[in-house]
Amino acid sequence: MLETALEIVGGRVPVVVGIGALRTGDAIALARHAAGAGAAGLLLAPVSYTPLTEDEAFAHYAAVAEATALPLCIYNNPSTTRFTFSRQLLARIAALPQVEAVKMPLPASGTIAEEIAALRPTLPEGFVIGYSGDWGCSRALLDHADAWFSVAAGLWPDSTLTLSCAAQAGDAAGTASTEERFRPLWQLFQRHGSLRVAHACANLMGLTEAQPQRPILPLPDSEAPALRAAIAAMDA
Repeated sequence: MLETALEIVGGRVPVVVGIGALRTGDAIALARHAAGAGAAGLLLAPVSYTPLTEDEAFAHYAAVAEATALPLCIYNNPSTTRFTFSRQLLARIAALPQVEAVKMPLPASGTIAEEIAALRPTLPEGFVIGYSGDWGCSRALLDHADAWFSVAAGLWPDSTLTLSCAAQAGDAAGTASTEERFRPLWQLFQRHGSLRVAHACANLMGLTEAQPQRPILPLPDSEAPALRAAIAAMDA
């Protein structure tokens, strides 16, 4: 699958590969495979059947980072991994030579601006702080996050880039105006999760017939009108 993706991309954009695995050895093998195939970077979530300690998470990242010369992004995804990075642990991992970025969730409490202000002094200069959770990421960019790890961009790259550029330029009014077309999509993302919605949208747009991997189920037919309305808003 990776080789196919790299062939289709043809070097036009960098490809970052997710290498999360239950065992460190498996994550290292995935990292080396990605490097050998020509990937530009790695994304690593601390996946484990047994909840990890901070020292275990650090050792995991250190071993994987050392395995290749590719830049590594920390995937902080507590809703999936059930692991929460403390700021102290993020700083420890960020000090590893190959680790260059973190993909953060939207904060459960406080504001994004407050979180970024607390993180910046603890991280190396030039370290990339990015956010996921599409519905909150324009706010993150307005608050000086470095990156948006977007789901919507996979289906609507031009519209998402326009929104990103407005937010990165500090144009709050332009950001709000541009984001109006995204509102129905954001509501679906928040209601069902972006993975399910992205599959359903791609199906309705005729891009693929692929369905989510089980046990995740496709969206019910009752959501088809809302999906079509969201697609129409994005394509307007």
